[in-house]
Amino acid sequence: MATETLTLGKALNTGLRKALENDPKVVIMGEDVGKLGGVFRITDGLQKDFGDQRVIDTPLAESGIIGTAVGLAIRGFRPVCEIQFDGFVYPAYDQIVSQVAKMHYRSQGKVRIPMVIRIPYGGGIGAVEHHSESPEAYFAHTAGLKVVTCANPQDAYVMIQQAIASDDPVVFLEPKRRYWEKGPVDLDAPLSAAYPLHASRVVRPGTDATVLAYGPMVRTCLDAATAAAEDGRELEVIDLRSLSPLDLGPAYESVRRTGRCVVVHEAPGNLGLGSEVAARITEECFYSLESPVLRVTGYDTPYPAARVEEEYLPDLDRVLDAVDRAHGW
Repeated sequence: MATETLTLGKALNTGLRKALENDPKVVIMGEDVGKLGGVFRITDGLQKDFGDQRVIDTPLAESGIIGTAVGLAIRGFRPVCEIQFDGFVYPAYDQIVSQVAKMHYRSQGKVRIPMVIRIPYGGGIGAVEHHSESPEAYFAHTAGLKVVTCANPQDAYVMIQQAIASDDPVVFLEPKRRYWEKGPVDLDAPLSAAYPLHASRVVRPGTDATVLAYGPMVRTCLDAATAAAEDGRELEVIDLRSLSPLDLGPAYESVRRTGRCVVVHEAPGNLGLGSEVAARITEECFYSLESPVLRVTGYDTPYPAARVEEEYLPDLDRVLDAVDRAHGW
């Protein structure tokens, strides 16, 4: 078993490289993904090794990137599109929700769109406007799209390959402030693995409350669980991993044991993913709940200037405060 310690960004790069090696129909396209290797260097070295016909520097036109990829996908390619920052995806939004999401349904199953749209998302890096947003709810709400997000290097490596191998369009959200965090990666992990692409995972067992998170907030919730353990409180942390479709089976099982649930994400709370998760938990686990499902989210404002973003982002203290309120402590 070949296991290496990699950053999340390097794990994505290694997963993309393996996908390019295994399937000649895989192409990567986006702004500065070639010679520069992407603004976060996720595609570093790939154009040098696979050529500019497979790792393609595109014009600065997100709608054109996605529209071109739709044509490539129809012709049998597996395009992987990089949107340079989360806030730049909106010029491509019409293509994604009107074409990418609906082509399979509109053609009565005759046409598939096997493409991946990679979007670095979330805050915490001190960036300027339109560089720190969390647009996941827009895509998770759209029928025909699958939406996933990784939280650690092992998942980054496996999930990007699983997404590329999927015959359905996948929006692949990458937590940009976790790009530099390191972890072990099994380079021989099969794509089927113990957890398929659309499965949630218990990442820390516990008994006192269930904490659900995804992407950049998983690390925050694990840190909160570590802090809570010092006071004798054991939090069960679940990484949702897939936002559409949601896999809430492990969450239901957990909440039926703990009786309390906190949902955490960076995006604003109003109509965010936490609302849907809280509704489903309440419907399925009503008689097990000892208190209402609580949400810890970003605020219902545009993402703030970098100098005050730490006041906006959910942190360890806000997670622990929600757990205390759920218990009445």
